[in-house]
Amino acid sequence: MSLERSRSLRLLGALWLAATLVACSRGPSEEEQRAAAAQASAAAAEEVTKVVEEYWDELMELNPVFATFNGDYRYNDRMENTVSPEYVAAGNALEKEYLEKINAIDGSKLEGQARLTHAIFKLDRELAIEGQQFPNELLPVNQTFSVPNFMPILPNGIQPLETVQDYDNWLKRARVFSAWTDQAIANMRIGIEKGYVQPRVLMEKVLPQLKAMVVEDPKKSPFYRPALSIPEGFSAEDRERLTAGILASVTGTFIPSYQKLHDYVRDEYLPKTRDTVSLGSLPSGEAWYAYLVKLQTTTKRTPEEIHQTGLDEVARIQGEMRKVMEQVGYKEDLKSFFAWLRKEPRFYYAKQDELLEGYRALKDKVKAKLPEQFAVAPKADFKIEAVEEFRNKSAATASYQSATPDGKRPGVFYVNTYDLKSRPKYTMESIYLHEAEPGHHFQISIQQELEALPRFRRFGGYTAYSEGWGLYAESLGKDLGVYTDPYSYFGALSAEIHRAVRLVVDTGIHAKGWKREQAIEYMLNNSAVGASDVVSEVERYIANPGQALAYKTGELKLKELRARAATALGDRFDIRQFHTQVLTDGQLPLDVLEAKIDRWIEQSKGAATPAS
Repeated sequence: MSLERSRSLRLLGALWLAATLVACSRGPSEEEQRAAAAQASAAAAEEVTKVVEEYWDELMELNPVFATFNGDYRYNDRMENTVSPEYVAAGNALEKEYLEKINAIDGSKLEGQARLTHAIFKLDRELAIEGQQFPNELLPVNQTFSVPNFMPILPNGIQPLETVQDYDNWLKRARVFSAWTDQAIANMRIGIEKGYVQPRVLMEKVLPQLKAMVVEDPKKSPFYRPALSIPEGFSAEDRERLTAGILASVTGTFIPSYQKLHDYVRDEYLPKTRDTVSLGSLPSGEAWYAYLVKLQTTTKRTPEEIHQTGLDEVARIQGEMRKVMEQVGYKEDLKSFFAWLRKEPRFYYAKQDELLEGYRALKDKVKAKLPEQFAVAPKADFKIEAVEEFRNKSAATASYQSATPDGKRPGVFYVNTYDLKSRPKYTMESIYLHEAEPGHHFQISIQQELEALPRFRRFGGYTAYSEGWGLYAESLGKDLGVYTDPYSYFGALSAEIHRAVRLVVDTGIHAKGWKREQAIEYMLNNSAVGASDVVSEVERYIANPGQALAYKTGELKLKELRARAATALGDRFDIRQFHTQVLTDGQLPLDVLEAKIDRWIEQSKGAATPAS
């Protein structure tokens, strides 16, 4: 080999080695990097799923009644003592444990639904932990949302009672109620010592509710009703045993527990209650209310900002109402129009059954038009029933109880048939759209049927989203074949202004120190709601500070996002696809929903047809 050829070969070898070293120094190729990132993202997503599902299992075990409500029947024989120190400590520890676990996962490695799940779960735990500083357990009883009100409903539509085991489960669960009432009384005594007591006006409404459960004939108790519907297929021995067990639970647990709670409230608690109605009058009450505003609205808006939004919305909607007055030829002012509507006989049913049948007719009418606005629909059905007599005097005009995911228990649209002069016909259409279809039944059932989502997203939620959707659903009335006469449209405006008034009244009571009478007067002067409903609504805001703010806040955001999408997409905007985007990720905090819709808008701009 010549010297020249030898040098050339050595040079080529050196160049090859150098190229190899350079290639090695560059690290993995882009394709390899993408594959590694995808693998890391998948591993992180798997860990997120593991964490959130483990949390849900622990939450259901800690809250067996909530599990039953969601169709998880593993703990149907248990009932948690939600106001005991042990329960409160366990709940607090659970939230802190799982915040640590979710924080240990790097959210930046996640994509798609996993990233969304991580962010929502983290936010939920942070909010729950922030709320632990406020002693809810010292205010265990009110006239709207508390265990004594919920308990009679449990075995009459929620707790499964189809098998012998189901009945045995209920009898075991029923025994815990006396422990709950004993603990509630102990907590109220501590509340008195620490300055955490309910307003007198609320507890005066609680007394007749408790007394209604103390019946002379135990077979007339709502807790005896399961004995009247024992399936015929049960053996005679089981029927006799279960009937005796149910009777014993009524006489040995429920009647004495309600009597004891009633007597304590009447004799010891009521004299210690407060004349004020604002949460701000309690220790740390201002901070407590600020927290509840954040929790309920999923925004950073202050009570003052929300109060002003309410005033602005009331003024705008009243302008629309005056247009209706002109259309029907009414010449006086709005306040007198409200008064006339309350007294005009043609706007009210004379019989309770007529009110229920009116709602049932609406079900068929609206359902036929839903496909024009929605590309998705729930599988679950719902019933329309009257609010039970024991609670109808203080209950809202209507409410919704969700179906189970498996469809075995349908949803229930509850209609309050008490005081028919406060249930005008012209409000029925908007109420139906809000509570039933396409409102709460529609949205909640779709959410629960999203089996690919983790359970905390299928069964959890945010009031601003769910109630915002309910109020937004009311705005779809004309597209769904209702609001076809001026009075029914005025009814829709009445419902809308009612929620705008809530912004003013809730913040007025709890941030501005309004008295109950001032709040009632404002509602009567600025809405067509009946007097008995106004009183129960105001007292509901007193009992549940901040919850009423969610409706308008959520509705205004949904309308804002719809308008933004329609403007950005022009002819490409499809209302059915917009609704699909809103409904098919479960309930979301409003800022998370907004970011999602903005991404959908950008994707849809470049697509041949809008992305689903």
